[in-house]
Amino acid sequence: MKVGIVGIGAVGTATAMALAMRASAHEIILIDTNTHRTAGVAADMLYGLPMVSATSVRSGSYADLEGAQLVIIAAGINEKAGGATDRSDPLGRLRLLETNASIIADIVPRIVAVAGDCPIMIASNPPEPLAEIARVAAGHPNVFSTSTALDTLRFRVQLARRFGVRAKDVSAYVVGEHGTNSVFLWSSAEIGGRPVYDMARERGMEAGEFRRGIEEDVRYANIEIIQGIGASQYGIGMVAARLAEMVLRDEHAVVAVGSHSAEHGTTLSFPSIVGYGGVVEVLRPAMSDEERALLHACADRLKQVTGPYLEKLRSREERRPALQPAS
Repeated sequence: MKVGIVGIGAVGTATAMALAMRASAHEIILIDTNTHRTAGVAADMLYGLPMVSATSVRSGSYADLEGAQLVIIAAGINEKAGGATDRSDPLGRLRLLETNASIIADIVPRIVAVAGDCPIMIASNPPEPLAEIARVAAGHPNVFSTSTALDTLRFRVQLARRFGVRAKDVSAYVVGEHGTNSVFLWSSAEIGGRPVYDMARERGMEAGEFRRGIEEDVRYANIEIIQGIGASQYGIGMVAARLAEMVLRDEHAVVAVGSHSAEHGTTLSFPSIVGYGGVVEVLRPAMSDEERALLHACADRLKQVTGPYLEKLRSREERRPALQPAS
């Protein structure tokens, strides 16, 4: 099984390492405009691989994506480079869209020219608008994004910390977008079948403070990480590698990822069944009226910010001749 990773910065490198450590693929192709970096990363990993797996990791080009079962895009500027680390900024990760939209629009046709309708996973920020742009640029529906998979894990970890349980025993989801307008599904959050609100009340926790504290910890976790190490990379790298496994092994696992929602007219994140081809089915969880309203507001905002880029992309595609496979 072959996986391509386009964009070998902090996230792309972390994803490659996690894939190799888990022996998720037989072959990993690293692609970046900085070919010296891809060669260096591949060479560095080469000497440790015999200790952990038989995976082959090598620097390559778009032509090497032929026969790939999945391509992960981690290209573009990150929050620190793009100035998206201000808690008071209402745009949040959407501030990166202008730069990263053009990068995705250039990369995706090059992938499709070689790999056809191979599934494409977007791990760049902001993931929902970029997945929507990638879907249009690809001309096929097999595009999804990491979206709120990491937010959901952060939500579960924060709940687990407060109640003294394992995060894997918490059932809770974040949906909508990986950003400041993500929607926390408090109404269905449970531990051992018990609503977390009931558990919080029994422990004397004030509901509003309890909720605000957790949401802030989750929404701004990336900023805390960036302040410490310069980039939020290891968590998302582990998530991207695990999602890749779900695709390669056709697991039909349920996880919160982003894909196009015909109902909302844009890419949104929902609990979804992930297997070969990417998102097999989107599961619509039960929501309170408040959560539903927040989700609709999130969708409207994403459509508004993504619309101009889609119009520009469609106009460009109409004028551009068919792209030949790149080397």
